[in-house]
Amino acid sequence: MSVFEARLLSEPRSRGGQRETGFTLLELLVVLAIIGLLGALVGPRLFERLEGSKVTTAQTQVRMLKTSLDTMRLDIGRYPTAEEGLDLLVRAPSEPSLRARWHGPYLEGEVPLDPWGNPYQYSPTGRELNAITLYSYGPTGKPGGESVGYLPAG
Repeated sequence: MSVFEARLLSEPRSRGGQRETGFTLLELLVVLAIIGLLGALVGPRLFERLEGSKVTTAQTQVRMLKTSLDTMRLDIGRYPTAEEGLDLLVRAPSEPSLRARWHGPYLEGEVPLDPWGNPYQYSPTGRELNAITLYSYGPTGKPGGESVGYLPAG
């Protein structure tokens, strides 16, 4: 009997006469440990990118809202008051003289929320001539949060 035949005879066989194949528990544990290590190394970087993409989205939305407000200002001659807020971009003013000059809606649908689900902060006062204040509080949704979330309109 050759070495090859002796080896075949010593291997476990199933009922059908074929060799049983599969992974051992040790092999599965090693693979799971490797996957866990990869997840621990890659996971935090993915979450950092996610937060960074939210900041980029908020910056883009602030610029879009600012452009819409500027367009509306050209039509009606002023920015919305603090009471009217950003809703004036999607709803006609109640004042008849303004309603006649309002050519909106200036946004499709509703005024968007920031990427963290909070409303953008708007004030008709700013630092420069005809300036407004438009920003997001960021992930905290409250004043004094992380500086990365504070996105003033420029």
